[in-house]
Parts: sequence; C-alpha cells; structure tokens
Amino acid sequence: MVVLLPRIFCLVSARDDLALLPAFAELGVTGFQVRDKTATTRELLALTATVIEQVGTYDACVVVDDRLDVALAAGAHGVHLGASDLPVAEARRIADAVAPGLVIGATCRDRAAVEAAAGAGADYAGFGPVFATTSKAGLPSPLGVAAVADAAGVLPLIAIGGISAQSAGPVRTAGAHGVAVIGGLWRQPDPLQAAKELVKAVG
Repeated sequence: MVVLLPRIFCLVSARDDLALLPAFAELGVTGFQVRDKTATTRELLALTATVIEQVGTYDACVVVDDRLDVALAAGAHGVHLGASDLPVAEARRIADAVAPGLVIGATCRDRAAVEAAAGAGADYAGFGPVFATTSKAGLPSPLGVAAVADAAGVLPLIAIGGISAQSAGPVRTAGAHGVAVIGGLWRQPDPLQAAKELVKAVG
C-alpha cells in the first residue's frame, strides 16, 4: 500500500456532517483524520468505516487518531499517535508485520520531538498548535509560524491549531508539508466554500 501524504487533513467526528466528505474530497481535501474522543471502540470503528466508504472513490487518505487497533480493523490508511498513545516504534513494528505501508503520524511540538518521531519510524509529524484554537482543551500556548520553520526538514509537517485559509499560506511558506483543520472547515458558514479557499491557499 503506497499512500501519498495529503496536503490537507480534515478532522472528522461523529458530530460532523459526514455527507459533506465526498464534496470535500472532490474539491481537493484528500486527507481525513477520524478523531472522536467520546466514541466507544465500536463507535469509532463504525465511524471510520463510514468515512472510508464516503471517500473511497477518491484518492483520499484516512487515518485514525490514537487507535492503531481500530485503524487496522477498519482498513484505514494510517494512524495518528499522541504522546500518551502507543509508542511510534511499537506501532511501526506491529504495522510492518501486519500492514506494511501503514502511514504513522506523531504529534510533535518542537524539532527535537520531530527528530525522535523520525527515528522511531513515523512518516509525518502533526505539529502544533501553531495558532490559538478552541477545538481541543489543555493545549500549550500557540507555537507560531517560526516554530514550524525551525522544525521543518526532518519529517513532513502537518500543521494544526487555528488553521484557516488565511493562515495556511504562511504555514506552508514556513516549510509545512500541509495542514490539519477542524474549525476552519466545520465551523464555517459555508464549509464547501471554505474548503475551496483552503485548497487554493495550500497550493
């Protein structure tokens, strides 16, 4: 399985309008990260299967937040691991045995963390929060665009945290491979128009 790392990841939960996913993919949003902290394992598996079904006819990449077991069970393209999840090296060992080519992302907040993730076998680093965000509680202070530039060049960086069509350009210029978005799509008056603008901004 060879998966091209998308320039844009749309984070998806059961509270979002899943009917919009094919339109997002059609417009060029080709990454989808299934993240639902309140879902049971079965609910998360069902949600992941639905997302895969919705975007399966497009050249899209679906990763599951936190849960390697769900990603493997659902046939997702990858998993995104945070600091308290399964260690990247262990996930890589398991994936190489049962799902070679599985995309593994790791949450990072500085260059040292990106270097550690690369050494452990990660394919990309979810880097942030770059800007202030209300989408997740308990996050550290915004890192800023300069931190993206400082961490770039080790692994592809997917910048997250307060990303919008307006901020995506500077983040890409600073060296990020792409961006991950929640409110920049789902909380906009017209999510499809927001998707168009985001795709244009990321380039």
